[in-house]
Amino acid sequence: MTSQQQDITIGDPAPGPPGDTFGHIEVRGIDFVPPEERRGTPRELFTIWAASNVAYIYIVLGGSALLLGLSLWQALAVVVVGNAFWLGVGTLAVSGPAAGTPSVVIMRSMFGIRGNRVFGAGLNWLIAISYEAINLSFGSLAAFALAQHLGITVSTPLKLVIVGVIAVLTFTISIYGHATIVRLSPFFTAALIICCVLLAVFVFGHAKFDYAPAQPLSGGALWSALLVGVALITSAPLSWTVGADYARYLPKSVSKRAVLGWTALGGFVPAVALGIIGVVAGTSVDMSDPQTSLKDILPGWFYPVFLAVIVVGAITTNVLTTYSSGLCLQGLGVRMRRSQTVFIDGVLGGAITYYALFVADDFLATLSRWLELTVVVLGPLVAIYVTDIVLRRNRYDGLSLNDERPASAQWYTAGFNVAGVTAIITGGISAGLCIHTASWEGPVASALGGADLSAQIGPAVAAAVYVLLTRAVYRPRHSAR
Repeated sequence: MTSQQQDITIGDPAPGPPGDTFGHIEVRGIDFVPPEERRGTPRELFTIWAASNVAYIYIVLGGSALLLGLSLWQALAVVVVGNAFWLGVGTLAVSGPAAGTPSVVIMRSMFGIRGNRVFGAGLNWLIAISYEAINLSFGSLAAFALAQHLGITVSTPLKLVIVGVIAVLTFTISIYGHATIVRLSPFFTAALIICCVLLAVFVFGHAKFDYAPAQPLSGGALWSALLVGVALITSAPLSWTVGADYARYLPKSVSKRAVLGWTALGGFVPAVALGIIGVVAGTSVDMSDPQTSLKDILPGWFYPVFLAVIVVGAITTNVLTTYSSGLCLQGLGVRMRRSQTVFIDGVLGGAITYYALFVADDFLATLSRWLELTVVVLGPLVAIYVTDIVLRRNRYDGLSLNDERPASAQWYTAGFNVAGVTAIITGGISAGLCIHTASWEGPVASALGGADLSAQIGPAVAAAVYVLLTRAVYRPRHSAR
């Protein structure tokens, strides 16, 4: 082990700390996890993903589906169909035990050593940092509202303290790493689920199951709204291209089906449940500002609990986001320990949050609009990743993937895998032509009356191009792996 792979163990001055133990800072980053350090079962993946997805954003997304003009049952269908993309996240996770490395390293097989620094590590790092800021901002705004509800004067200095406390709690868990995340996730999941069940009881108590939009949609307008809604919901699971990060410590022999299933369920179940709550709440209150409007249908004693759930949910979501962003920064070629890259990303995410909340008037909205457009690249990226797993039959050599020399198998053509780079560019362009968001409507979407096919067309084009070019350009090398 090199000095760059070593780390510090809190409370244990002895050299050679355990690689991945609860209460100690995780030693490993993007390097290969050898078989003797593998342990755990696929079932632990459920609470890891559930804890990070019992999040306020899914209530917002569910309410947004109803705001598109859909009926109650149409909006509920959109929530379920859009979240079916969690199967893709589960599929990505199966590469973790096979390779013993995180997703950002496995993607070298798709884009090449240099290409991955742009289209794998680079894109994922930018998106992760943006989500860190968004999540921290949501959590902070809820904490401000909670303090005000409790009768505390929320001054600017107090706001800064609140942002700092939430950030420290989040990034400390991320710095400690995998084993600590695994150990704490069941407790976070249980507490958040109990609170969300109560929330559902109160929301359903005010539900109007005979709800119908003022102007029911039909024909092309209905299909357009349905496709926009699916694309909106899909953006959440598509943002998790790091499924292997939390499965890489599992033994290579574990069931692929179990890894896929527990990962997908961990994201799908809370996302659908909270999305349904958001849809049902929209039948009785205005969901354009759920944090405020839900106050009207919640008991007075439960409203502060609801705000606290938003805060804790923002923390648990950001734990995984920041952990993976630190790995992405290492994947970019930054020669630092994982704990250091996580710290750097935490500080950067906190700085963006400060700018969004205290300096720029509309920066948070601008950041949200930017994240709406990330489906253009994330859809094709996930499709290429899944396709690569299928083409290779999930056979990855973790030690080889960590070899960045020009003679390595991942060097391809001058460090770029032509198949992967071409596929993500063509898939991204195709998705961009078909997307329909508040900030951009592609010409194809416009021609179709606003129908958003980006979540279908982009991935399909990327997968097809990747298969064709892989077979045409790299078939001998690819088949040998």
